[in-house]
Amino acid sequence: FQMVLQVLRQFSQQDYFPLYGGLFAALSGEPLKTLLDYLDRPLQEVPNTQSKARIFTLLGYSQRALGRFRSAIAFHEKALGIAREAQDRPCEIASLNHLSRTAVQQQDYDTAIDYSQRALILARQSGDRLGEANALASLGYSQVFKAQASSLDPDQYESILVYLEQGLQLSERQGDRPSQALCAHSLGVARQMLGQDAEAVDALERGLRIAQAIGDAFLQGMNYAAMAPAYQRLGNTAMAVFTGALAMYLLHQINSAQWQQPARILSILHGQLGPEGFQAVLSEYRSGFLKQIGVDGYDYLPKLLAEYRESLEGE
Repeated sequence: FQMVLQVLRQFSQQDYFPLYGGLFAALSGEPLKTLLDYLDRPLQEVPNTQSKARIFTLLGYSQRALGRFRSAIAFHEKALGIAREAQDRPCEIASLNHLSRTAVQQQDYDTAIDYSQRALILARQSGDRLGEANALASLGYSQVFKAQASSLDPDQYESILVYLEQGLQLSERQGDRPSQALCAHSLGVARQMLGQDAEAVDALERGLRIAQAIGDAFLQGMNYAAMAPAYQRLGNTAMAVFTGALAMYLLHQINSAQWQQPARILSILHGQLGPEGFQAVLSEYRSGFLKQIGVDGYDYLPKLLAEYRESLEGE
């Protein structure tokens, strides 16, 4: 452990330390879970320093990528407190941004907005352009989700679009891919709410490509989830099934309650197409599914949808 900790400490002191990207994004599944569990308890005994705050930030992001939201929040709250003690303003701002994004994943949108607003104020006060780009992305992201849940009037999305456009431009200048992914996804959702489905799909596909590049499983799933109803309204039923099925599976894999959103759309499409027609679409896109989720994931899709449909019958 001491050797791993020493490497992380040295890494945390570099200018290129990824406050907004998990170091372990290249890992997945059990290897990542094992590594995070290995680091968790011994780190609690390490004295509070700037390095520890940054390591906690990185571990929190990686926990969120696994769908371990409670653990992610615990890491980010610890990082926030230590960063304040150490007067590490960029890490403090990053912790607020990560707490905001984790709150969105738990569907606590008011808390998410509060964290992102605090991050934006601190970033602008301290001249942290990377933090500002992330805060704008976090704020627009959380506002879009709240608006979606609240069924806002389309006109009210215009102010949200301003934050997202600013965040996208600034994150592009900063080379900040996580924020670009958030902004592109949020713009896609906002365009969808405005009835601009073709433009929405373009933005969501852009967000998806970036999310795949940075290994953000939640955003990959949410981009696919937003594409499904857009394709449905555009009359492309096959792509609605394909994207909806990928969304359902990916979100279910990381224990996100959001998996039921695409499952609901798939259930409707299953009813419209009938069992044979629905299976025919899955078979048609088999190669695409195998690239994304493998043969085990593909075989599990009908079972997962059946599980969702059975849960509705039990209500």
